[in-house]
Amino acid sequence: MPKLKPHKGLLKRVKVTATGKIIRRQANKGHLMASKNSARRRRLGRVVQIDKTNMKTIRRMLTLE
Repeated sequence: MPKLKPHKGLLKRVKVTATGKIIRRQANKGHLMASKNSARRRRLGRVVQIDKTNMKTIRRMLTLE
């Protein structure tokens, strides 16, 4: 079986921490910010951890498994 290649688009969007967690940026921050309140804009600026339901798929795309 050939070696698996990592998904290049995903590599640019996520980061794997030293403990193995995968973090990503929040969506919906690109435009139309005037209609969003300041608490929502602040919350969207944070990085979040990948949901555990997607973890197996994401790890396979990064070829960490």
